[in-house]
Amino acid sequence: MTGTHRSGIWTIPNGLTLLRALGVPLFLWLFVNQHSTSWSFVVLAIGALTDYLDGKVARALHQESALGAAMDPTIDRLYIAATVFAMAIRHFIPWWLVIALVARDLWMVVALSIMKRRTGRIFVVTFLGKAATFNLLYAFPLLLLQSDHGFGSIAHNLGWSFAIWGIGLYLYTAWDYTKTALKN
Repeated sequence: MTGTHRSGIWTIPNGLTLLRALGVPLFLWLFVNQHSTSWSFVVLAIGALTDYLDGKVARALHQESALGAAMDPTIDRLYIAATVFAMAIRHFIPWWLVIALVARDLWMVVALSIMKRRTGRIFVVTFLGKAATFNLLYAFPLLLLQSDHGFGSIAHNLGWSFAIWGIGLYLYTAWDYTKTALKN
């Protein structure tokens, strides 16, 4: 992470990240319990927007922090996990997608432990890692729209396009991070 690091935790970017974190249980309640795909879409869209904004605001206001850097990818994983499980339960996506993403994240726990043991460091998030997350975080809201709106077939095709690219990049970056862990 570059730039000035602020020691306080009460910053605008961390507030945006916290807002995004609160969206995870709200999404689950709306989607699984209330069967409200429209409001679930809004929550996911706000989550994606705040994911984009928190880093931009942190750099613009020189409010980058170790807490923000740790919370951001953690909440990304929570969003992805909550969304894929909920969508599989409601039959919006197939279970193989859930298995692929969970297996990748479990593998990354192993790769991270190897990296920490060998170097004492954690992975630096790569551009492709961010692109994978971006694709997945944009795929799921679109896949929600596939059944509720007149442009459902467009949302379906766009959603699956983002999902396929996201899954491919997600798996590729796992391989790339693993190579980094093993060579250091």
